[in-house]
Amino acid sequence: MSGNSGDRIRAKALELGFDAVGFARADEPLEADFDRYEAFLDAGMHGEMQLLADAREARRRLDRTTIQEGAKTIICVAKRYQRSEADEGVAAHLAQYARGRDYHRSLRRRVRQLAAFVRTFGERARPMMDEEPVLERAWAVRAGLGFIGKNGLVIIPGMGSMVLLGEVVTTLAIDFEPVAAMGERCGKCTACIDVCPTKAIVRPFVVDPRRCVSYLTIESRSPIPVELRAGVGEHLFGCDDCQTVCPFNAGKGRAERLFEPLPRWRGLTLEDLLSADWMEIARGSAVHRATADGLARNAAIVLGNRGETPPALVRAAEDHPSAVVREAAKWALNQAVGTPVQQRAK
Repeated sequence: MSGNSGDRIRAKALELGFDAVGFARADEPLEADFDRYEAFLDAGMHGEMQLLADAREARRRLDRTTIQEGAKTIICVAKRYQRSEADEGVAAHLAQYARGRDYHRSLRRRVRQLAAFVRTFGERARPMMDEEPVLERAWAVRAGLGFIGKNGLVIIPGMGSMVLLGEVVTTLAIDFEPVAAMGERCGKCTACIDVCPTKAIVRPFVVDPRRCVSYLTIESRSPIPVELRAGVGEHLFGCDDCQTVCPFNAGKGRAERLFEPLPRWRGLTLEDLLSADWMEIARGSAVHRATADGLARNAAIVLGNRGETPPALVRAAEDHPSAVVREAAKWALNQAVGTPVQQRAK
């Protein structure tokens, strides 16, 4: 093994566009993190995200050395996506990471390139990101990238929490100086807890996804609970509220073209989302995760929170093919006029 492998890998990661790099030993178990994860599942907080429950054992396996047979090191990387400009149109209703092209393709390519570079040292390397059943936030903290904030997100000092994470698990025994775990630095600040529109941060460091606007507007396929709809506010896909108020996210962040809002958002309205060409909207964008019906449901709720009743909302309440969207549209109309909307007889 080359004595400066760690320095060369770090330099390569930065060359690939990552903003932070750290190393952790792969053979040190994350028992405390597993205990918290399993308590999360046992409490049913995963909601409709059944994959998280199905992956319980997979996570336990993958977060040990069997993630890569003979693994010795986990290389953790972070890519910032924070933007400071105010976006107009539909883009303003999307979480900042979702306003540009789908980050998965770009991030996956860069992590794979980093893994390929690690293999030049004659060892095996497996690229990973949030599509894999791995406790990546726990590994990022173990690698010294940052700490977990009260909003449950990794906060990297000097960068904040608006970052995307990736990992390369390798059999290469990189010679690095182990870092002490970075203790949380939130102090007495409760800005994220106070601003959460649905009170999803049930206590410091514990987020109940079933109440989180990001879960409700992206992962859930069911009707959004009526008591949480006002909290959805203007959010169409995801929510950045707990991040935008965080002092660690203050100031301007760098953003490359990957995260610049797609031109298509400028030509779309909330009403369009109730009946627009879904394939065109979702093409190359992270919003595909919400599904056509999910995004239409969300658009109806945002219009209801605004008290607006455009013709497209009336039509959706009457004959949208999805019962979930029809219900949301009827609720939205009721918010404005206060009277039930009868579904048109078929």
